[in-house]
Amino acid sequence: MTDGPLAGRYALVTGATRGIGRATALALAEAGAHIIAIGRTSGALEELDDEIRQAGSNATLVPLDLKDGDGIDRLGGALYERFGHLDVFVGNAGVLGPMTPLAQIDPKEWEATLTVNLTANWRFIRSLDPLLRLSTAGRAVLVSSGAAHKARAYWGPYAVTKAAVEILARTWAAETENLSNLKVNLFNPGPTRTRMRAKAYPGEDPETLPAPEDVAQAILALCLPSFEETGKLYDFPMRKFREFRLPE
Repeated sequence: MTDGPLAGRYALVTGATRGIGRATALALAEAGAHIIAIGRTSGALEELDDEIRQAGSNATLVPLDLKDGDGIDRLGGALYERFGHLDVFVGNAGVLGPMTPLAQIDPKEWEATLTVNLTANWRFIRSLDPLLRLSTAGRAVLVSSGAAHKARAYWGPYAVTKAAVEILARTWAAETENLSNLKVNLFNPGPTRTRMRAKAYPGEDPETLPAPEDVAQAILALCLPSFEETGKLYDFPMRKFREFRLPE
């Protein structure tokens, strides 16, 4: 096992097979964590497992479609039986959804976007909160987006879900703010060189954007036991925190 600030700790990452999630899983592994990697395809998870082993750590692979709410619900119990607790939760998985006028969105596409981007994160909170409370330094990071604060045409489903994720995390942070061992924060990666970004901006030069590996290092910082902030929104690459709570 690799020595590092997360040595001996267990870190769960959703959407771990590509983009920011994959880079974050590898960054956490390089810091010493055992990775619980959540992804839809076994092949991509096995490729990630190989890289984690090369980094000197190891992983538990969980092929799971985030539309499978019952599967998420069962996960907490299975992890408790195997590990007894959880130290890090990174809720990264998400889909862009249809970029269509609101009045023209197919209801099934709307529901699918909400299920993956929002409901799955709530189910993970239900499933993992007891395990994080058992950690000596539980850290939860939910990935948001600048779209949560902008009402741009055709971005409705994605923006709505990210705005809701921020409220979800804010509520969780408020409910756990008196716990010295659990910190809940949000992270906005900003424009990043990912497949989702390329789909949203097909004419953009990806080489002008930060790589997922750069973003992952910022997420890693929020996951360390030494990180004591809670109830914050971290913007990358501006490298600053914003308070969740609005003025009275």
